[in-house]
Amino acid sequence: MNPQPEARIAVIIPALNEQEAIGRVIGDLPDSLIREIIVVDNGSTDDTAGCAHAAGARVVREERRGYGQACLTGIAALSDEIQIVAFIDGDYSDDPTQFSHIVAPLLAGDADLVIGSRVLGEREAGALMPQQRFGNALATLLIRWLYGVRYTDLGPFRAIGRCALERIAMEDRDFGWTVEMQVKAAAVGLRSVEVPVRYRRRYAGTSKVTGTISGSFRAGVKILSTIFRHARGARAS
Repeated sequence: MNPQPEARIAVIIPALNEQEAIGRVIGDLPDSLIREIIVVDNGSTDDTAGCAHAAGARVVREERRGYGQACLTGIAALSDEIQIVAFIDGDYSDDPTQFSHIVAPLLAGDADLVIGSRVLGEREAGALMPQQRFGNALATLLIRWLYGVRYTDLGPFRAIGRCALERIAMEDRDFGWTVEMQVKAAAVGLRSVEVPVRYRRRYAGTSKVTGTISGSFRAGVKILSTIFRHARGARAS
């Protein structure tokens, strides 16, 4: 894909103790497409911030823990000129070299929100845990029933137009961030598409969410409650 010179794209990377992977994530992102890379260091106790800075990212520190909180902090740090905002995890599970596929529908004017679907794409053995596959299937089924929009995944690798992002007024500060974005987009009628993406096992360490039983349970409860809560709001409006 040939980058459009007028495209002003930023990438937000929430990161917690990802010093071994963060440089790889940043290094594999295409310089030709991106104006700004913001790594939100969500209270790391290792050298995530130093590695991110050395790789060329702007680092913002956010001591308040939570995936959504880190994303919100990254959004607040965006330059005014940015028109498209992308999100990717800092553990190198998502493939940054597929970034052009994520933003292509936005650049073409065919979508307001693009989700990278790990379900539709190639997955390394063991990359998606059974609880993730079950949770995705249940959550996307509920979204289809309640909102009439078909998704296959709640994956973190995604991009959204700046105006669309402001319109949906994101609020969630932890596990409900990705699903909140998708159900709010459905509720207000944004054009959402999915593109297949490759997904692999994290580069180092264990997941802060799916790596533990308690983390998986809390994430599942939050995701389901978010789906139902915004469905009630959509019907009321």
